[in-house]
Amino acid sequence: MKIVVLGLWHLGCVTAACCARHYRIIGLDSDAQTVADLQQGKAPLFEPGLNELLSAGLASGALAFTTDPQIACAGAEVLWICYDTPVNEHDESDVTGLLERVRRTLPHLPNGTLVLVSSQLPVGTCGKLEGEFPQFSFACSPENLRLGKAIEAFEKPERVIVGLRDQSRQAFLQKLFQPFTSQVLFMRIESAEMVKHALNGFLALSIAYINEIARLCERTGADAQEVSAGLKSDARIGPRSYLSPGGPFAGGTLARDVVTLTRLGTEKAEALSLIPSIKQSNDQHRGWMFGRLQARFGNLRGCTTAVLGLTYKPGTDTLRRSVAIELCRQLTAAGATVRAWDPVVHALPPDLKAIALTPELAEALQGVDAAVICTEWPQLRQARWREMISTMRQPVIIDANRFLEKELKELCGIEHLSVGRAL
Repeated sequence: MKIVVLGLWHLGCVTAACCARHYRIIGLDSDAQTVADLQQGKAPLFEPGLNELLSAGLASGALAFTTDPQIACAGAEVLWICYDTPVNEHDESDVTGLLERVRRTLPHLPNGTLVLVSSQLPVGTCGKLEGEFPQFSFACSPENLRLGKAIEAFEKPERVIVGLRDQSRQAFLQKLFQPFTSQVLFMRIESAEMVKHALNGFLALSIAYINEIARLCERTGADAQEVSAGLKSDARIGPRSYLSPGGPFAGGTLARDVVTLTRLGTEKAEALSLIPSIKQSNDQHRGWMFGRLQARFGNLRGCTTAVLGLTYKPGTDTLRRSVAIELCRQLTAAGATVRAWDPVVHALPPDLKAIALTPELAEALQGVDAAVICTEWPQLRQARWREMISTMRQPVIIDANRFLEKELKELCGIEHLSVGRAL
């Protein structure tokens, strides 16, 4: 089976590398530098194990990359659309450019090719493409990757959602996903597109809900972690639910679908109350860490703060929509002195050049008034906190998710401030 993977950033690279274990894969992208790097086994972003998997595919001959759609699409049985969907600073997705690249590629395919869309696109997009290109069969399988654990998420999914119009393609798609899972849930295309919006919206709702409960706990003497355990013990909710008090959802992925659903309500003249409020609640909670520092120190001018972890989440090097970067900007605007540490970040955005980015965790903590745990890197749990805290001017640790609860609980004299802990 020859599969063309269109779009070679996070989703496309992981899809191409994982599928090359089982099929003949050609990755297609218009960015010549990205393709040149991939031909050397180098992904355009950090994802654990991805470079090794790319190199294995290249070495076996099952994986190749090109910028030429005519070469890529010759004899293709599947065009798998895997562009990462761009999101602006307001969490709005603009898929205009993405769809233009798709439209330029489709004419190079043999008639009858299956076009499988995994890019996160607004519901109704596949239907529009079907109308423009009736010579192809379209299907939708929403992406289910997780930064830092993308290969495991792709190769061992709990299930795969597939929306399709042409039922005669069902057996072919079942075979396509067979190396990864036998649990393929088929539905109509529009339902599959909506599943991703609804799933991310529900996860976002869960996070916003427990964080509002947590802020009430802080004011009432309750402990949100205990409340969370009580909720998860209910069989109707369950232990894996997104009900752990802590930081806001970030990175743009969940917010993007909340905004998409809100915009759909407006476009379809359907008044929505609950869904638009999710983002409002989360945006308010984004200020929790900065607010705790203000509450503890008052005027932050002259206060020295260590921001520990800068990436959106551990296991990636992306700073896109990072809560840590947002906090750095808030602190510098308030006149605070900021030091930062992250094991994979070696340069800060241009507007944060005044911040000292230290290569060693211990160096970041020397003489600071407070440390803020922003990205939960495993190196933080392995650190020698008793020694490092003794070098701080004031032993104040802001740890929204209680990531270092075990490591810090035996240490005397520190202030460990977390979301949902009684004030």
